[in-house]
Amino acid sequence: MAIATRYQAVIGLEVHAQILTHSKMFCGCSTDYLTAPPNANTCPVCLALPGSLPVINRKAVEATIRTALALNCEIPEFTKFDRKNYFYPDLPKGYQISQYDLPLSRNGRLEFEVNGEPRRCGITRVHLEEDTGKLLHAGEIHRAQSSLVNLNRAGVPLMEIVGEPDLRSADEAREYFTRLRAILQYAGINNGDMESGQLRCDANVSIRPEGSTTYGTKVEIKNMNSFRSVHRAIEFEIERQVQVLESGGALVQETRGWNDPKGVTVSQRSKEYAHDYRYFPEPDLPPLVVTRGWVEEIRRTLPELPAARRARFVSQFELSIYDATLLTSSKTVADFFEQAVRADGGAPPKAVANWILGDLSRIRGTEAWDTAGAPLSPAHLAQLIRLIDSGTISGKMGKDLLGQAVASGKAPQDLVAEQGLSQVTGEDQLGAWVDQVIAENAKSSQDFKGGKPQALGFLVGQVMKLSKGRANPERVNALLRERLGPGPPNG
Repeated sequence: MAIATRYQAVIGLEVHAQILTHSKMFCGCSTDYLTAPPNANTCPVCLALPGSLPVINRKAVEATIRTALALNCEIPEFTKFDRKNYFYPDLPKGYQISQYDLPLSRNGRLEFEVNGEPRRCGITRVHLEEDTGKLLHAGEIHRAQSSLVNLNRAGVPLMEIVGEPDLRSADEAREYFTRLRAILQYAGINNGDMESGQLRCDANVSIRPEGSTTYGTKVEIKNMNSFRSVHRAIEFEIERQVQVLESGGALVQETRGWNDPKGVTVSQRSKEYAHDYRYFPEPDLPPLVVTRGWVEEIRRTLPELPAARRARFVSQFELSIYDATLLTSSKTVADFFEQAVRADGGAPPKAVANWILGDLSRIRGTEAWDTAGAPLSPAHLAQLIRLIDSGTISGKMGKDLLGQAVASGKAPQDLVAEQGLSQVTGEDQLGAWVDQVIAENAKSSQDFKGGKPQALGFLVGQVMKLSKGRANPERVNALLRERLGPGPPNG
């Protein structure tokens, strides 16, 4: 869908990222809510039983500051927690411990490119809170709709990254979210798994007349769990808002959910305002003083971040900016690339990049590597490339072997040995195949001699078929020309 040229989209993303800690934000319960039995990892604190008191998780605070530093944020010396009041079955306290007017960080930025054009999105704040439980809608029981609640997730440390409304298209929003996810992975904050809800994104979308500086009516979109759904949902919502205004209607501030199978946003409720939550300082937690020495200590723990790694890939491995950007958008993929290049015997960086971004990504999407592991070992990919470069197997055979190596986990050289797949370069065997094909395809042979260059390609294909792909195609081409003559000019 394309936005009408007289309108401009205004988009801001709110990203929630669960922090990789072993215990919850304000108690010692395990953060495992994906595999543990329902409600097993709970205690009086995360169940909000009378007399229980929260204790701040230091690791979660440090992870939030580390993220803020990676996003060029200011870190105030004074911060506090607040109560955000609302009532929902998966919120046992009846309020969420969050941060309101004095967050852990503010005024950051994230720079990125879209179609080669530099873009910059401001970061309003990166603050810390606790996650809610999870509702499971069980269907009809005794003719009544029923829902079950699992509070294992209640209290898991949750970081919210609030972006400024600086994005102007679905493409920009997707790229911003992609870069942000990579930073969280590189910094060891979050594993980037959107399908399980460990990384979640809400989008605030509005439109306004082109050239206007006044914001339009904001609509929040929820339930997006992939880069693709973020892009599709925003594109749909922009077009929906244009259609409403073009038909003479009025937009209302509301929260809409994304229905991925149908490709539409659907109204869920009117949008809340800050005063609806009745924020006030959390009385059971003391304010935090974030000393400059503590901040510098955390800064020293920052690893090489995606932008720096991308620049290094360009200078050290002579990759294009495009390839380096794709490789470094996922820490798992970038690690795989470096390990393959540096594996025993190694492989040329450009060839490794081509295989990762091409055939490997088609076998297993790059996003899946972060949750299911790499499709095969880096050493096996390097070995496959060396087999091709040495002439042991052809490029086509390499593509076939790749799928087998991914499925079986076996080393490519073992598969070659098991199946007798070594490429044939011996003149005697190749010559016998070439002679047989010429004898069996007299018309194509005469066509090539008579000035039809495409006939040679057919003959080469017949030799490859006869040899079951084992013949060296360059030598086959040369032998055919020796037997049939050079053929037509440029043939």
